[in-house]
Amino acid sequence: MTKKEAILCAAQEAFGQLGFHAATVKDVAGRADVSFGLVSHYFGSKQDLFLAAGFDMADRLVLRLSEATAKAKNGMEAIRAYMTAYFDFTEEHRTGFPVLLRCSPFSHMEPGVDGAKVMEKFSIFIDELKRCVALGIEDGTIRSLPLEQTALIIYGNIVGSVRTSLLSPYESTGLFAETINHVERSITVSPGQGGC
Repeated sequence: MTKKEAILCAAQEAFGQLGFHAATVKDVAGRADVSFGLVSHYFGSKQDLFLAAGFDMADRLVLRLSEATAKAKNGMEAIRAYMTAYFDFTEEHRTGFPVLLRCSPFSHMEPGVDGAKVMEKFSIFIDELKRCVALGIEDGTIRSLPLEQTALIIYGNIVGSVRTSLLSPYESTGLFAETINHVERSITVSPGQGGC
C-alpha cells in the first residue's frame, strides 16, 4: 500500500467513525503513520481530504455495482444484483464504509461540504437503479412504476439498512436479505398485473 493509499484508508476510517468536524487531519496522519504535511501535500484541505475519502469509496462501490448488474439477465435480476453487491461491499468495508454515509446526500450531509460536488458524484447510484428499473419494466419483470421515485425509494431502503447495520445498536442479522426481498415484493409484477 502506498502512503497516499494509506492516507485515504485512514481518512475513511477517521471520518467514518468521527464525522467531518470531529476528525482532524492530525488524526488521519497518525492513523496512516505519515506526517501532517504529507496529508496536506496529497489532499490539500480537510474538506478536500474528506471528499477524496468518500469519493474513493464511492468509485470502488460503483465499479462493484456495474460489474454485478452487467451480468443480469433482466431488470429484476439487475436490481437484486445491485442490492446484493452493495450490501456485500458494505460488509467487506465495515470500518471505512461509514465515510460514504457521512459524505452522501442520501443519508447525512456534513455542514461545510460542497453539496453540488457530492450530488454530482452520487447521482450515478440513482442513475444505475433507474436503468435497472427501466430494463425490468421493458422486459416485464418489474411493474410499471415512475423511474426516478422508484430508484430513490430503493436507494432509501438500501441506505436505511446500511445505517441500521453499521450505526445503530439494533440486531441486524438478516436485514440485508430481507431488504432485498421487500424491494422485490414491492416492484415485481404480481399475477393479474402486467397490462392484462
